[in-house]
Amino acid sequence: MDLRIFTEPQQGATYDDLLRVAQVDQMSGGRVELGLGTGWFEAEHQAYGIPFPAVSERFDRLAEQLEILTGLWTTPPGERYSFTGTHYTVVDSPALPKPVQQPHPPVIVGGKGKRRTPKLAARFATEFNVPFATVDDVAAQFARVDRACAEAGRDPATLARSVAQMTCVGRDDAEVARRAEAVGKKVDELNEFDLTGTVAQVVDQLGTWQERTGLSRFYLQILDLADLDHLELIAAEVAPQLA
Repeated sequence: MDLRIFTEPQQGATYDDLLRVAQVDQMSGGRVELGLGTGWFEAEHQAYGIPFPAVSERFDRLAEQLEILTGLWTTPPGERYSFTGTHYTVVDSPALPKPVQQPHPPVIVGGKGKRRTPKLAARFATEFNVPFATVDDVAAQFARVDRACAEAGRDPATLARSVAQMTCVGRDDAEVARRAEAVGKKVDELNEFDLTGTVAQVVDQLGTWQERTGLSRFYLQILDLADLDHLELIAAEVAPQLA
Protein backbone atom coordinates (compact mmCIF):
# COMPACT_ATOMS: atom_id res chain seq x y z
CA MET A 1 0.00 0.00 0.00
CA ASP A 2 1.29 3.47 -0.91
CA LEU A 3 0.85 6.11 1.79
CA ARG A 4 0.48 9.73 0.67
CA ILE A 5 -0.10 12.94 2.55
CA PHE A 6 -2.17 15.88 1.32
CA THR A 7 -3.37 19.13 2.76
CA GLU A 8 -6.78 20.73 2.39
CA PRO A 9 -7.06 21.44 -1.36
CA GLN A 10 -7.36 24.97 -2.65
CA GLN A 11 -9.61 26.15 -5.46
CA GLY A 12 -9.12 24.06 -8.59
CA ALA A 13 -7.41 25.29 -11.73
CA THR A 14 -9.21 26.66 -14.74
CA TYR A 15 -9.51 24.51 -17.85
CA ASP A 16 -6.68 26.40 -19.56
CA ASP A 17 -4.46 25.76 -16.56
CA LEU A 18 -5.11 22.03 -16.85
CA LEU A 19 -3.58 22.05 -20.31
CA ARG A 20 -0.32 23.13 -18.69
CA VAL A 21 -0.12 19.85 -16.78
CA ALA A 22 1.98 18.48 -19.64
CA GLN A 23 4.48 21.31 -19.13
CA VAL A 24 4.75 20.58 -15.42
CA ASP A 25 5.21 16.90 -16.25
CA GLN A 26 8.15 17.92 -18.43
CA MET A 27 9.67 20.13 -15.73
CA SER A 28 9.28 17.46 -13.04
CA GLY A 29 10.69 14.63 -15.13
CA GLY A 30 7.38 12.79 -15.34
CA ARG A 31 6.03 13.08 -11.80
CA VAL A 32 2.63 14.73 -12.33
CA GLU A 33 -0.62 13.02 -11.37
CA LEU A 34 -3.85 14.82 -12.28
CA GLY A 35 -7.06 14.57 -10.28
CA LEU A 36 -10.27 15.94 -11.82
CA GLY A 37 -13.76 16.20 -10.37
CA THR A 38 -17.07 17.99 -10.73
CA GLY A 39 -16.57 20.35 -7.80
CA TRP A 40 -18.71 20.29 -4.67
CA PHE A 41 -18.13 23.37 -2.46
CA GLU A 42 -20.39 26.07 -3.88
CA ALA A 43 -19.19 28.80 -1.51
CA GLU A 44 -15.64 28.35 -2.76
CA HIS A 45 -16.78 28.79 -6.36
CA GLN A 46 -18.64 31.95 -5.39
CA ALA A 47 -15.57 33.30 -3.60
CA TYR A 48 -13.50 32.99 -6.79
CA GLY A 49 -16.19 33.95 -9.30
CA ILE A 50 -16.34 30.48 -10.86
CA PRO A 51 -19.75 29.26 -12.10
CA PHE A 52 -21.34 26.41 -10.16
CA PRO A 53 -24.06 24.90 -12.38
CA ALA A 54 -26.32 21.98 -11.53
CA VAL A 55 -24.63 18.66 -10.81
CA SER A 56 -25.80 17.14 -14.11
CA GLU A 57 -24.08 19.90 -16.08
CA ARG A 58 -20.93 19.63 -13.97
CA PHE A 59 -20.76 15.91 -14.81
CA ASP A 60 -21.30 16.69 -18.50
CA ARG A 61 -18.45 19.20 -18.40
CA LEU A 62 -16.17 16.77 -16.56
CA ALA A 63 -16.80 14.07 -19.16
CA GLU A 64 -15.88 16.46 -21.97
CA GLN A 65 -12.79 17.70 -20.14
CA LEU A 66 -11.56 14.14 -19.63
CA GLU A 67 -12.24 13.36 -23.28
CA ILE A 68 -10.30 16.40 -24.46
CA LEU A 69 -7.34 16.06 -22.10
CA THR A 70 -6.73 12.41 -22.83
CA GLY A 71 -7.36 13.08 -26.52
CA LEU A 72 -4.78 15.87 -26.64
CA TRP A 73 -2.20 13.82 -24.78
CA THR A 74 -2.59 10.72 -26.94
CA THR A 75 -2.62 12.49 -30.32
CA PRO A 76 0.57 11.42 -32.14
CA PRO A 77 3.18 14.16 -32.71
CA GLY A 78 2.57 15.97 -35.96
CA GLU A 79 -1.15 15.18 -36.02
CA ARG A 80 -4.09 17.37 -35.03
CA TYR A 81 -6.89 16.87 -32.51
CA SER A 82 -10.47 18.11 -32.76
CA PHE A 83 -13.48 17.70 -30.50
CA THR A 84 -17.00 19.07 -30.58
CA GLY A 85 -19.08 18.85 -27.45
CA THR A 86 -21.90 20.68 -25.73
CA HIS A 87 -19.60 22.79 -23.56
CA TYR A 88 -16.17 22.66 -25.23
CA THR A 89 -14.93 22.67 -28.81
CA VAL A 90 -11.35 22.06 -29.95
CA VAL A 91 -10.48 22.59 -33.63
CA ASP A 92 -7.28 21.30 -35.26
CA SER A 93 -5.20 21.54 -32.10
CA PRO A 94 -1.52 20.59 -32.50
CA ALA A 95 -1.96 18.89 -29.10
CA LEU A 96 1.19 20.41 -27.64
CA PRO A 97 3.02 20.30 -25.34
CA LYS A 98 3.37 16.57 -24.78
CA PRO A 99 3.87 15.10 -21.29
CA VAL A 100 6.83 12.91 -20.42
CA GLN A 101 4.64 10.08 -19.16
CA GLN A 102 3.08 7.96 -21.86
CA PRO A 103 0.41 7.54 -22.95
CA HIS A 104 -0.30 10.36 -20.48
CA PRO A 105 0.11 11.28 -16.79
CA PRO A 106 -2.00 9.27 -14.35
CA VAL A 107 -5.57 10.56 -14.16
CA ILE A 108 -7.39 10.28 -10.84
CA VAL A 109 -11.19 10.29 -10.84
CA GLY A 110 -13.14 9.78 -7.65
CA GLY A 111 -16.19 10.42 -5.58
CA LYS A 112 -19.30 8.80 -4.17
CA GLY A 113 -21.63 9.10 -7.16
CA LYS A 114 -23.18 5.71 -7.82
CA ARG A 115 -23.66 5.91 -11.59
CA ARG A 116 -21.70 8.44 -13.61
CA THR A 117 -18.62 8.56 -11.39
CA PRO A 118 -17.75 4.84 -11.79
CA LYS A 119 -18.44 5.03 -15.54
CA LEU A 120 -16.10 7.99 -16.02
CA ALA A 121 -13.42 6.27 -13.95
CA ALA A 122 -13.73 3.06 -15.95
CA ARG A 123 -13.35 4.99 -19.18
CA PHE A 124 -10.66 7.54 -18.35
CA ALA A 125 -8.98 7.00 -15.00
CA THR A 126 -5.71 5.45 -13.96
CA GLU A 127 -6.81 5.58 -10.33
CA PHE A 128 -10.22 5.66 -8.62
CA ASN A 129 -10.48 7.45 -5.27
CA VAL A 130 -13.21 7.52 -2.63
CA PRO A 131 -12.80 10.27 -0.02
CA PHE A 132 -14.12 10.48 3.52
CA ALA A 133 -16.37 7.43 3.68
CA THR A 134 -16.80 4.27 5.74
CA VAL A 135 -15.14 0.98 4.86
CA ASP A 136 -18.50 -0.49 3.80
CA ASP A 137 -19.32 2.49 1.58
CA VAL A 138 -15.89 2.39 -0.04
CA ALA A 139 -16.16 -1.35 -0.69
CA ALA A 140 -19.57 -0.81 -2.31
CA GLN A 141 -18.23 2.00 -4.50
CA PHE A 142 -15.26 -0.13 -5.57
CA ALA A 143 -17.73 -2.87 -6.54
CA ARG A 144 -19.61 -0.35 -8.68
CA VAL A 145 -16.45 0.66 -10.49
CA ASP A 146 -15.64 -3.03 -11.03
CA ARG A 147 -18.99 -3.44 -12.77
CA ALA A 148 -18.43 -0.26 -14.79
CA CYS A 149 -15.05 -1.59 -15.95
CA ALA A 150 -16.64 -4.88 -16.99
CA GLU A 151 -19.33 -3.04 -18.95
CA ALA A 152 -16.65 -0.95 -20.68
CA GLY A 153 -14.60 -4.02 -21.56
CA ARG A 154 -11.78 -3.03 -19.20
CA ASP A 155 -9.96 -5.31 -16.77
CA PRO A 156 -10.81 -3.90 -13.30
CA ALA A 157 -7.31 -4.85 -12.13
CA THR A 158 -5.88 -2.10 -14.36
CA LEU A 159 -7.57 0.59 -12.25
CA ALA A 160 -5.76 1.48 -9.03
CA ARG A 161 -7.95 2.06 -5.95
CA SER A 162 -7.40 4.66 -3.23
CA VAL A 163 -9.04 6.22 -0.21
CA ALA A 164 -8.61 9.62 1.46
CA GLN A 165 -9.27 10.25 5.15
CA MET A 166 -8.53 12.91 7.72
CA THR A 167 -5.64 11.69 9.88
CA CYS A 168 -4.69 12.24 13.50
CA VAL A 169 -1.83 10.07 14.81
CA GLY A 170 -0.01 10.31 18.14
CA ARG A 171 2.56 8.44 20.19
CA ASP A 172 -0.02 8.10 22.96
CA ASP A 173 -3.64 9.03 23.67
CA ALA A 174 -2.69 12.45 25.02
CA GLU A 175 -0.86 13.36 21.82
CA VAL A 176 -3.78 12.15 19.71
CA ALA A 177 -6.14 14.36 21.76
CA ARG A 178 -3.81 17.35 21.41
CA ARG A 179 -3.68 16.96 17.64
CA ALA A 180 -7.46 16.67 17.42
CA GLU A 181 -7.89 19.83 19.50
CA ALA A 182 -5.46 21.67 17.20
CA VAL A 183 -7.99 21.30 14.38
CA GLY A 184 -10.98 22.17 16.56
CA LYS A 185 -12.13 18.67 17.51
CA LYS A 186 -12.25 16.33 20.43
CA VAL A 187 -11.31 12.74 19.69
CA ASP A 188 -14.88 11.51 20.20
CA GLU A 189 -16.11 14.15 17.73
CA LEU A 190 -14.04 12.79 14.84
CA ASN A 191 -15.76 10.71 12.17
CA GLU A 192 -15.79 6.97 12.68
CA PHE A 193 -13.88 6.53 9.43
CA ASP A 194 -11.14 9.07 10.20
CA LEU A 195 -7.69 7.56 10.61
CA THR A 196 -7.22 8.27 14.30
CA GLY A 197 -5.21 6.85 17.19
CA THR A 198 -1.77 5.77 18.27
CA VAL A 199 0.73 4.43 15.77
CA ALA A 200 -0.27 0.82 16.48
CA GLN A 201 -3.98 1.63 16.20
CA VAL A 202 -3.55 3.47 12.91
CA VAL A 203 -1.45 0.68 11.43
CA ASP A 204 -4.21 -1.78 12.39
CA GLN A 205 -6.83 0.51 10.82
CA LEU A 206 -4.84 0.68 7.59
CA GLY A 207 -4.59 -3.10 7.57
CA THR A 208 -8.37 -3.37 7.92
CA TRP A 209 -8.89 -0.92 5.06
CA GLN A 210 -6.63 -2.94 2.80
CA GLU A 211 -8.21 -6.27 3.72
CA ARG A 212 -11.80 -5.01 3.31
CA THR A 213 -11.39 -2.93 0.16
CA GLY A 214 -8.25 -4.08 -1.66
CA LEU A 215 -7.00 -0.50 -1.98
CA SER A 216 -3.44 0.16 -3.09
CA ARG A 217 -3.02 3.77 -1.97
CA PHE A 218 -4.13 5.77 1.07
CA TYR A 219 -4.18 9.57 1.18
CA LEU A 220 -3.77 11.13 4.62
CA GLN A 221 -5.40 14.53 5.01
CA ILE A 222 -3.33 16.64 7.40
CA LEU A 223 -5.12 19.79 8.54
CA ASP A 224 -2.55 21.29 10.94
CA LEU A 225 0.20 22.36 8.54
CA ALA A 226 2.39 23.74 11.33
CA ASP A 227 2.72 20.35 13.04
CA LEU A 228 5.75 18.96 11.20
CA ASP A 229 6.31 16.43 13.98
CA HIS A 230 3.05 14.81 12.89
CA LEU A 231 4.49 14.20 9.43
CA GLU A 232 7.75 12.93 10.84
CA LEU A 233 5.89 10.49 13.11
CA ILE A 234 3.89 9.08 10.19
CA ALA A 235 6.99 8.79 8.00
CA ALA A 236 9.14 7.20 10.69
CA GLU A 237 6.72 4.89 12.48
CA VAL A 238 3.60 4.29 10.35
CA ALA A 239 4.82 4.08 6.77
CA PRO A 240 7.58 1.48 7.41
CA GLN A 241 4.96 -0.95 8.78
CA LEU A 242 2.92 -1.00 5.59
CA ALA A 243 3.38 -3.90 3.20
